[in-house]
This record gives sequence, C-alpha cells and structure tokens, in this order.
Amino acid sequence: MSNKTLSSGCKMQVVQGVEQVGVDQTDAKVKKQIGPKQSFNAIWLSDIHLGTKDCKAEYLLQLLKQTQTESLYLVGDIIDIWAMKRRVYWPDSHNQVLQQLLAMARNGTQIIFIPGNHDEQFRSYAGFHLWDVSIAKEHIHTMLGGQKILMLHGDQFDSQVCVGKALTKLGDRLYDLLLVLNRQVHRIRTHLGYPYWSLASYIKLRVNKAQQAISLFRDAVVTYAKDRQVDVVICGHIHQPELSRQGKMIYANDGDWVENCTFIAESEKGDLQLLKWDEQQLDSSLIASISMVPSMPKSIKKRVA
Repeated sequence: MSNKTLSSGCKMQVVQGVEQVGVDQTDAKVKKQIGPKQSFNAIWLSDIHLGTKDCKAEYLLQLLKQTQTESLYLVGDIIDIWAMKRRVYWPDSHNQVLQQLLAMARNGTQIIFIPGNHDEQFRSYAGFHLWDVSIAKEHIHTMLGGQKILMLHGDQFDSQVCVGKALTKLGDRLYDLLLVLNRQVHRIRTHLGYPYWSLASYIKLRVNKAQQAISLFRDAVVTYAKDRQVDVVICGHIHQPELSRQGKMIYANDGDWVENCTFIAESEKGDLQLLKWDEQQLDSSLIASISMVPSMPKSIKKRVA
C-alpha cells in the first residue's frame, strides 16, 4: 500500500466542521470509570456508527481508554455518513471516540481503516495516510503464529445475500424499529441498574429469514477468502458477531457497537478471540476463542519432559 500523506492541518477542520449535539460530560465520566488495562497484539472493530443515536460510544470509549494494542483495525462503518446526511447528530461522546483513536495512532498504535458502505466516501482515499491512520480497501494481517488474516467490511456480498428487494426494504424498516425499541429497553434497564442487553440481537436470532441471510453472507465471505489463500477472514457489516471454523478457514465477524458491543482480538499469546464489552464490570468478557499456536508433536513433548 502506498504511503501518501495528507497535511495534518486538515484535522481541526474535520472536527470543528461537525456540529456537536447534546454535549455531555463523557470525558469526566470515563476518567472515573476506568478498569484494569488489557493488552492485545491486535484488535478489530467495526460498525461503530458514530453520528447515530444507537451508537454505544460511551462503552467503546471505556474500552479504548484501557486497552493497549500493537495494531487496531477499523473494519468499516465507523462514521455513519448516510445517517448524518439526513440529520447531523454528534454528541461529545462521539467526538471523544474519534479523538481517542487519533491519540492512539499518534502514540504508536498502527491503525488501519477499511471503509464500509456507510462511510464509503473514504474509499477514494485508499492508499493514503491521514492523521497517522492508513486507509485501505482490504488488508492482510500476519498473526504471531504466521497465519494470514484477510479483513474486509463485507458489503460487496450484499447481492449474494439479498432475498428480494421487497423483503430487503421491509427488513431495513423493521430493523430501524428494532433499534428504537432497543434504545427504550436499554434506557429502562439502565435506570433499574441492569447491564446492557440487546433486544434487537435477541429477536434477530429468532427470525428465520435473518438467519438465512447471515448464513448466505458467511458462505460468500468464506468462499472469497479461500481464493485469497489466507487462514482467517474478519469482516463486519451484518452486526452479527461470530468466531467459528468453516472447514479449513476461520470466519470471524467482529459484530458492532450498535447492538452487541463486541470485537475480535489477537491475544498476546497469539489466540484469536471474540469478546464482548461489559460496561458494569469495565472489562471484556470472552465469548469464543480459537488457539492459533501450533500444538507441539507428542514425540517432542516427551523429549521436553
């Protein structure tokens, strides 16, 4: 990837050019709520949807402020430009997330941004280096164990997943309604002292058409990755976190920060993990893990012993 660099003088223009709505005391809140530091070799985040009411920016900021990682990959739909064209919504918590990412990049974390369909305007800058962040259409990461990980957003497979235009439009409207209901349920649960729980995800997992679309999407991504001759493929787009073996290929979807608050990580031991952020415990809980370190042959184990 070429390393074209644009002037850092553009930075303030971008941040100041966005109207801030509902400024809160997010930074002060986060400073009071910082858990133990956690370290990874790499983490993958996608579908944050900054600029929308359903973005869980406060929770993501908690994660970022207590995470150390060599590499951080942003796998699309980080800023929801589609939504911001309809209505500008930019509370202070969203700006804090953006500033924290830029601070991590300045302090040595390698950050690579792979635009998705909701921030596709950035795709024309693929190959550029903006504010210490590299932009690419796809990227391959080499794990500690030598395995190759292909990362992409996944919207290029929409045509293979589509179950008809009418159903797609209906699905989009129902999903928007689910997110509104999800927001109300979250507000009530927070008031009662309960942790975050996704009503939208719960219902989606019980709708046959949604499950069919998820399966078609997974198959399309895995087929594409096999042609690229990699060991793992990581994507986002469908807001459905998963870490599973698909034959010889490992399929990982890092989920989102609208419904699930999940991410994929490569641990310092080289394992691949799917984690969920717990805003009450201020820590990540493990959902699934796949050991990527080759096991030692029995004959060698005996000699070592």
